[in-house]
Amino acid sequence: MKKYRLQAIVMVLVAFMLGCNEFIVVGILSDLAKQFNVPLATVGYLVTIFATVYAISTPVITIYTSRFNRYKTLLALMLVFLIGNTFTGFATNYVMLIISRIITAVVAGSIISLIMTFASTIAPREKRAGLVSWIFAGFSIASVFGVPLGTAISTSYGWRYTFFIISVISIITFFLLVWLLPKKVDQVQGSIGKQLTLLKDRRIYLGIALVLFTAATMYSYYTYIRPLLTTALGFSTASLNWLLFLIGIMSIISNRLSGMLADNNGLKKMPYFYVADIVLLVLLPISLNTKVTGMIVLLALTLIVTILNSPIQIHFLNVAESDYPQSLVLASSLNSIFFNFGISLGSATASAMVGLVGLSKIGLGAAAYAAISLVLSIMLYAAIKQHRRVAVKKSSDL
Repeated sequence: MKKYRLQAIVMVLVAFMLGCNEFIVVGILSDLAKQFNVPLATVGYLVTIFATVYAISTPVITIYTSRFNRYKTLLALMLVFLIGNTFTGFATNYVMLIISRIITAVVAGSIISLIMTFASTIAPREKRAGLVSWIFAGFSIASVFGVPLGTAISTSYGWRYTFFIISVISIITFFLLVWLLPKKVDQVQGSIGKQLTLLKDRRIYLGIALVLFTAATMYSYYTYIRPLLTTALGFSTASLNWLLFLIGIMSIISNRLSGMLADNNGLKKMPYFYVADIVLLVLLPISLNTKVTGMIVLLALTLIVTILNSPIQIHFLNVAESDYPQSLVLASSLNSIFFNFGISLGSATASAMVGLVGLSKIGLGAAAYAAISLVLSIMLYAAIKQHRRVAVKKSSDL
């Protein structure tokens, strides 16, 4: 039990490390623009490039490496991540910076996919949902604590030190993984074609669509969270960090609640949360009239808008384990892959909505995606029930 707790801690540490690397750029964009003498908008493309490369490369790397030992594959990817992250710290021009971010993005998704797979293997079944929720919480913790701390370090000592510190964390994490993870786990190998058969399952492709539109729901308003707090609600710039910290704490609570739902047939309850999303997002323009109501609505949205994370992750793993064992690592990556595609869709929608209807009504686009998610969540659970009925009928016929 003691070893399992240490394994769980190091898995959360991996998520924290990846989260810091991905999110830290947002906090130091101005420093990077000044360092390399490029427009702030150009530096902002680092975020888009990272998310796009992450989403495209993850399934390719995951499928290709599935034939190799998972323990050795994870350590190899960790070394590539360490090289890419350290390269970022030593970048002397904007092109080198882009290349270094591409290197880390290429392996980041596969690393978290393998961590999720190890979590599924190591954790007792009754604790698996809790561990998955804590791994997701590692990204939230990075956003809440790691990014502000990294920004402060960048301001005081220079932006390069933020990446060097992440490299130190990576080295520590690497040796902890060497010590704690099992060297060999049972794994079923399959050709690329056999692995991709997973995607033909109605329970999988509906889940993928649900993840995508859930992420689009969140980022259709969250992309402009800072102007929502300062311009729309009128909070001072000085109080911004504390407000974002509060939103981050709510996100961590959401991850833990998500884990509890995954333990209690969470996908069945999802439609209720999407109805709440729709109501809150429709009310968002009205709530922005006062600081108190606006902040309450934003905090409530943060609590429920991504509560799907753990239930859908456990769903993908369960389907793969029972019917597509050769696709287990691919299944573990689907959530992160399509969440990143959803981020791109949502952020593009947010920008379009600001231009069309203004900042205060930005939630209406998100409400439309929440409505699509509501329909998908109902269809997904119907597909799950239908599959169970067919399975029961087959077993009774035998």
